[in-house]
Amino acid sequence: MFKPKFLCILTGLAISLLSFGSSFAADTKLNGAGASFPYPVYSAWAYDYNKVSGAQLNYQSIGSGGGIRQIVNRTVDFGASDAPLKPEELEKDSLLQFPAVIGGVVLVVNIPGIKAGELKLDSNVLCNIYLGEINYWDDEKIKRLNPGKALPHKEITVVHRSDGSGTTAIFTDYLSAVSSDWKEKVGAGTSVKWPAGIGGKGNEGVANYVKRVGYSIGYVEFAYAKENNLSHTLLKNSAGNFIKPSFESFKEAAGSADFDPKKGFYLWLNNAPGKKAWPIAGATFILLAKEKKESNINVVKFYDWAFKKGDETAERLIYVPLPVSLKNKIRAYWKSHNIY
Repeated sequence: MFKPKFLCILTGLAISLLSFGSSFAADTKLNGAGASFPYPVYSAWAYDYNKVSGAQLNYQSIGSGGGIRQIVNRTVDFGASDAPLKPEELEKDSLLQFPAVIGGVVLVVNIPGIKAGELKLDSNVLCNIYLGEINYWDDEKIKRLNPGKALPHKEITVVHRSDGSGTTAIFTDYLSAVSSDWKEKVGAGTSVKWPAGIGGKGNEGVANYVKRVGYSIGYVEFAYAKENNLSHTLLKNSAGNFIKPSFESFKEAAGSADFDPKKGFYLWLNNAPGKKAWPIAGATFILLAKEKKESNINVVKFYDWAFKKGDETAERLIYVPLPVSLKNKIRAYWKSHNIY
């Protein structure tokens, strides 16, 4: 289980909050659920906010699919998803949607002797590994990308998400964009029928499996790779360069984003242009039920505070804060729905 060192807070435990600019009632409680992708930064923001707080936010890291279901069923005050809902889906379920932060999905491996940033992969090899068509680490296609690297003749254990996952949606959207074979055979979504491998629940579960199982590969949000001391790979981007995951490469990927509030900010960031852009990136989104004005106001107060005070914390955890222009678009969107 992923346990941020700076927090000692487990998923699903209550997190105290205080509103920015005005105070919550001491007994105010908000319940949220969804994506594990942003859990480290949401927890850190809430922990900082907690220091002057009387209200509580209970956030469960259950995966984006679960977060979408719970807000659609109105069993939480907000849902969180890395897979943005299309405008017609928002309309059908009477939901509001806005991005909160941007991060990167990275490949992590457990190969003895291979350190972080030493193994190179490209989209073709990655698709073939996850399709179950490349089965050993010393396969010729991998060796050609890594000349001179001693790769073992060991079977690859593929690790993927077992739950409905926005991280999976970002990852499979990327694979579908770069491979017609993947798009035809598997496709994209929060849940897909995996051709190979074992499943872990949450980014936490995938990180744990890769950490424990030798010769494995998995995909996680970068903060989980860092916290668990997992070896990330380099990945070839759309410009043909092998890129390491970093705040800078995620920021370059985010630089091409043009979020439109008229579409509920619906946008994917995968395979972005840019010589140094990390190819698997995405925003993570907050979902609100239109009719829940009172709780929406309190949720918005927290994210407004995070937009004003949380950028440094986000950057420390290798997330990209939203640009000021986008934050202002979001505030205007809140105002148009009378929750700001």
